Amino acid sequence: MTNDLTAIVLAGGRSSRMGRDKALIPINGVPLLQLVCHVAQGCADTVYVVTPWKERYQGIVPTGCQFIQEIPLSAIPNYSPGPLVGFAQGLTQVQTEWVLLLACDLPRLRLEVLHSWVAELDRADGESIASLTRTAKGWDPLCGFYRRNCLSSLQEYINLGGRSFQGWLNMYPVKEFTLKDKEMLFNCNTPEDLVGLQ
Repeated sequence: MTNDLTAIVLAGGRSSRMGRDKALIPINGVPLLQLVCHVAQGCADTVYVVTPWKERYQGIVPTGCQFIQEIPLSAIPNYSPGPLVGFAQGLTQVQTEWVLLLACDLPRLRLEVLHSWVAELDRADGESIASLTRTAKGWDPLCGFYRRNCLSSLQEYINLGGRSFQGWLNMYPVKEFTLKDKEMLFNCNTPEDLVGLQ
C-alpha cells in the first residue's frame, strides 16, 4: 500500500441491464463491491466509495473504507448523473497527487497488475492528467489513475454539460498503460456476464 495514492470506487450505477444491484452480487460468496474495495485497499491507504446509497452498502464495505455521498445535479426524478459526476464529487476529497479510480463491477481485477501500474506513475510526464489503458472503443476510464489536479478541468467540462469520460479525456494528454490480459477489465453488466463467475 502507499500513502501517496488514494482510491475511489464508484457504486452509483442503476444496474438496469443486470436487473438487480451489481454491487451486491456475490462472486465466490463475496459481494462484488466488497471484492473491488479489497483490491483498492491493496493499493491505497485511503479508499472512498462514492454512492447515493450508503445505507445499502454499509454492511458489506470493508472496515476502513469511507463513503462519499453522491449528490444528483438535477431535481429530475430518477436522474442518474453517471460515473463522471460521481468521480468529480469523490475527487474533491482527495489529498494525494494520484487517485486510483475503479468501477464496482470489475470481478477480475488483479492486484499485481495495479501494483505494476503504480510503479509506472513516476514516469508519467507532468502534462498527463491520467494513466489508463486503451481499448478499441477508446480509453478505459474506470480502471486507472488520475492526477488530483485534473479536478478543475473536469468540473469545467461537467458545468458545460459534458458527461462523457471519452469526451473529456480526449481533450488532454493521457499516458497509456499496456495490458496483455484484457480480461482484467471485464465488467459485469448482464446476467449472461455472470455465467462462469459465481
